[in-house]
Amino acid sequence: MSDAVDAIIGQWAKERPDLTDDLWPVQVMGRLQRLGRALDREFKAFAAERGLELGEVDVLTTLQRSGPPYELTAGAFLKASMVTSGAITNRIDRMEAKGLVERVRDEGDRRTVKIRLTVHGHETTRAYMEAHLANEARMLGAAFGRDECDQLAEGLRRLLESMGDT
Repeated sequence: MSDAVDAIIGQWAKERPDLTDDLWPVQVMGRLQRLGRALDREFKAFAAERGLELGEVDVLTTLQRSGPPYELTAGAFLKASMVTSGAITNRIDRMEAKGLVERVRDEGDRRTVKIRLTVHGHETTRAYMEAHLANEARMLGAAFGRDECDQLAEGLRRLLESMGDT
């Protein structure tokens, strides 16, 4: 069986035969890049089917996994999530309008505003995560068994660590 990366490697080998022995990283890196794009499309569509954007999912899951009382200051939220400060205000505004989160003033310091999950936000996050994990298991299960997934996860962890993502 052959994929697009095999075709790319074949084209380079034909065009630059002197590089043939040096093309081995493309087998992994090219597939990781293509896989990232494919997963991004899949996850965006999955979220959209549930009336959410990926950025909203990130907010919901960051707040949920922070534990009780399921609230974070804007600064703490930015450190724990995968969003930029410029994107957060608009995103929180939209999510507040949907009833997923609320802004609350800190009792000890009225200047500090926290973002908190609402009851609806909890329910949405719980349902989303159950479906999301089943969807990920379906995608991985089409190609790998559990042991192979564990081995793949370990290899990817080592690669990320070697690139400073710790």
